[in-house]
Amino acid sequence: MENPEFVLYGVLIAIVLLVIIFAKMALVIIPQSETKIIERLGRYHATLKPGINLIIPFIDRAKNIVVLKYGRYVYSNNIDLREQVYDFPKQNVITKDNIQMEINALLYFQIMDPFKAAYEINNLPNAIEKLTQTTLRNIIGELELDETLTSRDTINTKLRVVLDDATDKWGVKVNRVELQDITPPATVLNAMEKQMQAERNKRAQILTSEGEKAAEILASEGEKTAMINRAEANKQQAILVAEGEAMARIRKAEAEAQAIELITQAVGKSTNPANYLLAQKYIQMMEDLAQGDKTKTVFLPYEATNLMGSIGGIKELFKVD
Repeated sequence: MENPEFVLYGVLIAIVLLVIIFAKMALVIIPQSETKIIERLGRYHATLKPGINLIIPFIDRAKNIVVLKYGRYVYSNNIDLREQVYDFPKQNVITKDNIQMEINALLYFQIMDPFKAAYEINNLPNAIEKLTQTTLRNIIGELELDETLTSRDTINTKLRVVLDDATDKWGVKVNRVELQDITPPATVLNAMEKQMQAERNKRAQILTSEGEKAAEILASEGEKTAMINRAEANKQQAILVAEGEAMARIRKAEAEAQAIELITQAVGKSTNPANYLLAQKYIQMMEDLAQGDKTKTVFLPYEATNLMGSIGGIKELFKVD
């Protein structure tokens, strides 16, 4: 027959173990930035806060929701309230000008209302992914290829606004969306490369022609300045030559006037100085005619008496001397 004391000890040990197990099941510790949805007999009961929480074992249980973990959809009763990032696989989109390309998007979102995230949508990560893909196709379909490649910020803003509005009923806030990769087809890339090369060549030719034009303008301006300077120099030279010739004539006239005055003083006022000068010119002319071996033709004035009068004046002049 068994010892009653051993039976009592066994019962006590079993009760203690049941109490420990019950207490362990009743105490739920929630880490910071996480929560759990508790259902009591299949109905929503509470949203647990970080720290120690008490539930009724076998009556209360945590609701499982679908989460994305390590690239796979798995069920978990822990709801992460921190900002999360989903790196969706590449998808094919078609632009407004019928160019097919691949786009990879990054989505940053945060669960703001765990109750809505658990009860308003069945598979939250998959719903966000599909919504992102369809919205991105709609936005890219309104843009041409060049606009798609140069308007990432515009696309990100439009996509974030649409997703944030659509996911509000799920208790999710979309903070930002980033287009990670935009990959056009190889033929389009080759065409774009040729277009860029042609544009570079065009800019090079424009710069070269502008440089040549500027050089020609500078050369013509330099030549114009040189011509102006040469003309100004010739003008100054002509003025100086004319002034020199005028000064020479004035000096010559002054010298002749002084000579006439001296002749007048030498021959006296009774004798005309012009006759004396004329006589000198006549003698000089005769000397010039006498030089040389060729026959000379001499033209005498029509009024020979004038010539004879001049010779007579010379005779009178020599008498005075």
